[in-house]
This record gives sequence, C-alpha cells and structure tokens, in this order.
Amino acid sequence: MDKIQTNMPDWSTLIPVLPGEGPRSRELYAALRRLIETGALAAGAKLPTTRDLAQRFGLSRSAAVACFEMLISEGFATARVGAGTFVAADVPHLPVTLKRERADDIDVSTSLPCGLGVAVSDPRTINLFRILLSRHLARPGPEHFRYGDPRGGLGLRTAIAAYLRTARGVRCDAGQIVLTSGTQQGLDLLARAAIRPDDAVWIENPCHPMAHAVLAGTGARVVGVPVDAEGLDPDIGEQLCPRARAAYVTPSHQYPLGVTMTMRRRLALLDWAGRNDAWIFEDDYDSEFRYGGPPLTSLQGMDGAGRVAYFGTFSKILFPGLRIGYVVVPEPLLDAVMAVRARSDRFPSTLAEGALTDLLNEGHFAAHLRRVRRRVQAARDVLVAGLDAHCADYLDVIVPEQGLHLVATLKGDGPDTGLAEAAIAAGVGARALSSMFVDGPTRQGVVLGFSGFSDEELRAATVKLGKVSRWRRPVVQAVPAAISTGSGMSR
Repeated sequence: MDKIQTNMPDWSTLIPVLPGEGPRSRELYAALRRLIETGALAAGAKLPTTRDLAQRFGLSRSAAVACFEMLISEGFATARVGAGTFVAADVPHLPVTLKRERADDIDVSTSLPCGLGVAVSDPRTINLFRILLSRHLARPGPEHFRYGDPRGGLGLRTAIAAYLRTARGVRCDAGQIVLTSGTQQGLDLLARAAIRPDDAVWIENPCHPMAHAVLAGTGARVVGVPVDAEGLDPDIGEQLCPRARAAYVTPSHQYPLGVTMTMRRRLALLDWAGRNDAWIFEDDYDSEFRYGGPPLTSLQGMDGAGRVAYFGTFSKILFPGLRIGYVVVPEPLLDAVMAVRARSDRFPSTLAEGALTDLLNEGHFAAHLRRVRRRVQAARDVLVAGLDAHCADYLDVIVPEQGLHLVATLKGDGPDTGLAEAAIAAGVGARALSSMFVDGPTRQGVVLGFSGFSDEELRAATVKLGKVSRWRRPVVQAVPAAISTGSGMSR
C-alpha cells in the first residue's frame, strides 16, 4: 500500500469539476466508477478520504460518504478499518469500444482542449457570412419554397467545381457534384450506391472509425490494409483480398497517422482499381491545411479512368455547424447515388447555399483560409512545445506538416486506452490511437487536436497530460484494442 500511496494521482486532474446543482454524490460516484471501470484507477489503489474529496470539490461530507457507500455496496471499492477505502481487487473493466458504440453515448472529448473536429472561429468570416446570409434572406428566392435538385443548387455546385479544379486539380463539372451534410454522408451515399452485402472493401489500417462504421453498415466485408510511411500498400491489399469492390483512402493526409501517399503507391492503387473494375473513395478531409507549400494534387485528378469518387467538406475550413460538404461522383455511379439520395433526404438545405456561393466567388473564402491556416499552424507549434516541455519522458510527438491533429506515441507500454480515458477525465480530449486499428498489431499513442483552442488552453492541456502520463506509467498493462465507432470528428 505504501508504494501505491507514493504514486497517488492528482485528483483535481482526474475528476472534472462537478456541477453545482442536483445530487452531487451521484456525480462524484459516476466519476470515480468511470475511472475504476476503465482501469484509470488500478485494483487495490487507495481512494482519497471523504474529508479530502468534500473539501476539494466543495461537497458536504455526507455527500462524499454517500458516494463511497454506493461504490462499496456495488463491489467497486472496499473499506478497511483504520486504513481507508480502496479499489476492489476484482472489478469489471468496461471496454472502451463497447461503451462508445452505444447510440446514446455522447463523445465528451470533442468539447475538451485537444479534442478533434474543432474549427477555428474567425470573427471576420462570421460577420461577413452574416451579411451575405442576410442579403439572400432579404429577398428569398423560389428555391427555398419548393423541392429542389437532389444534387443541390447549381450556383454552389458550379463554384465548388471551379475551386476544386484550381486548388486540388480535380477533374469535374457541376453536374458531378452532390452537396451533402459532410464527408460522412457522402461516403454513406456512395457506399450504398456502389457496394452490396458481402462485397469486400479495403480500408486503411489504422483508419477513421466512422468511415469503418459506414462501410461495415452496408454489409460489406471490411479488410484493413496496413499503412506505412508511404501510405496504404496496394500490394499487401492484393495479397489480403485482390477482388475488393472498393478502397477507402485518405491519400493527402492519412487519418490518423498523417502520412502522405507516395506517387508510386497512388499509381499502383489506380492500376489496381482499373484492373479489377473497383472504386476508390478519396476522402480529402483537411487538405487545405498544409503548412509546407500548396495543397497536393488529388488522387482523383490523376485518374484517367473515372474510378475515383472525391469527398470534401467545409466543416474543417469554416465551421461544422454549416453542415455542407460535397462529393464528386464518377459518371457511372451518378444515377445510383441520386436514387439513394431521393430515398433519404431528397435534397440538401438551400438556406446557406447563396451565402457560401458568394463567399467562394467573391474571394472571401481564400482570404479566410489564409488567416485560419496561420492561426492553426501557430496552435500546432504551441501544442508541440507544451508536449516537449511536459510529456517528453512519456510521449514521442510526430510534428505534422498538414492537418488539424497530431499523433504522440507512447514511449513505454500501453494501454493507450487507459491513458486516453484518464486524460479525458482530467479535461484533455485525447483519443487512443490503438482504437483506430481494424485488426492485427496496433500502435500505442494518443491523437490530439490543436485547431480551435487558445494558446492557454493548449498549454494547460499539456500540463494535465503530463501529470496523468506520469501517474499512469508505473501501473499500465497491455490490453487488446479494437475498432471504435466513436470518432470525435465532425465530418
């Protein structure tokens, strides 16, 4: 017990601030039980005294006592006369993947510093968008009062096509573009149009968890293809499953590892798709945020056979609440995609289309992108500096040249799932890298976002992460990791 006491955690970082109203003993009970179930509190660990908890969280002594009584009665803790209260020796550990697959479970990590899927709030752009939106609503057109084109308004699709041709080298016209609520909906439309139950589909391993969920939801057999420093390896994909119907890739900035697919791998993937009459789903979710030169040419722009569907979104560049993305659909799949669209939401919202069209056509979007790119790069540097200062003994940081997140791998043994849970409890929106692997060997680390947070929030997050990393290190034990449907990314 003495060794455990010398490694006592900082409880103020492990348990978030409790709400000021309602049954606070239940809130404290839930926080402690979560730490026990996820392994953040090891079996046999000594709990603080009820007096200490009451003072630290502003509780009454009776509320803290009631919390401990609930933990003891349910077998999560044991009381020893004269010694204190301890985590029980045999308690059930709740798998992270099962917990996140519940339909009513909200991913709290997205609201915490270093959470994923947070856009930069730019006051100039917000004010300008308000003016543009008011301009169109002052004299609303007939498109708002009738059912429209399932692809979305022609004006916005034309503006997007022009932008993609110039900025990303995409080969497209407005007729191929379908507006969506984000890349996730675009992938769902394409998957339901092009994939049948029992079809095999390649996916990067590791991958974006929600992309895996969408593809698996079609009844497809999802095959994880390893990613190395050159991106997804088509040669290994052919060894694992040569006759796959499609491949989902993030070639410009692989999620989550951040590598860029090399030219030889891109050509090999296109060759495989042509030989096997297969489709490639290219998710270009954050290519605009490149810090070492212009954005890379898209895989779709290299495709001369029309086998690549290209996905993009304004959620990362502007704000997720806009809920506008797009997919460039290969001509042979357009009718099937439109049939799926007609069975779901008929057509996208028209209210923001005019304002976004003006933002693109009048040059405001390009100016906005220049501003937020500088801010996000500066935020990346703040996070990297904080991790170097407070977490260097525990984490190896991979500094990205693109995107809105970074990967920090564990220097010691895992589990990264336990570290991520402890980080979230401490108020840091870390995600476990191992939970993004489909199958086979995993890597241990955490994925951290840096977009949309102040310098102070990022610095404070690295201090908290350093504390939980230091505390977790002596007690971690390896546990298996599996794919999770919790993504924390607005797509």
